[in-house]
Amino acid sequence: MELVGKIEEVFQPSDVSPRPELRGKSVLLRGPLPQDKADRARWGRHPEILRLYGVDAASIDTAELPPEAIETWFAEVARDPLRWVVEAGGRCVGLARLHSLDEHNRRARFGIGLFAPELLDRGFGTEATRLVLWHAFETLRLHRIDLRVLASNTRAIRCYEKCGFVREGIERDSVLIDGEWNDDLIMSILEDEYRRLVHFWGYR
Repeated sequence: MELVGKIEEVFQPSDVSPRPELRGKSVLLRGPLPQDKADRARWGRHPEILRLYGVDAASIDTAELPPEAIETWFAEVARDPLRWVVEAGGRCVGLARLHSLDEHNRRARFGIGLFAPELLDRGFGTEATRLVLWHAFETLRLHRIDLRVLASNTRAIRCYEKCGFVREGIERDSVLIDGEWNDDLIMSILEDEYRRLVHFWGYR
């Protein structure tokens, strides 16, 4: 189904909890499938990606993920109805999620990560982010979605700004990576800001 047109939302039963399946032009957000374990193992760990996550690459012993780590990863995704596998080209390429859900204040925090450098700059992150925002504001009826991102991660910041996130402030020296302090940028999008943009995304 094309992203320009409409979003298809299908609730599929699982033995854990239902989650929406969100389909766009280039990516599908869905629950985990057994074959995702092989994809996750194939992508492994990349120093560039780890640094973007705020992780010391030197603290990782190997680029390979051990089987027990993949099983843990799969179980965590399976039991969280607000965590999606990002599928592109029939393969699991990353994860997107909402967390820190506050129902009273109608807010949550967004996070997304692709598994390898070659998956970046292909529009997967932008499309997946917009799909999650659609679910957050249209289905969950939230008022605010925020996130934190390394201030040096200009690629991710451009993606978030394309999706309507606004810079709120800097948390200084909040992450220590490879012996150097890095700032975090705090960004957010409110429901009225989303509604001004969603029409231009071609959703209905």
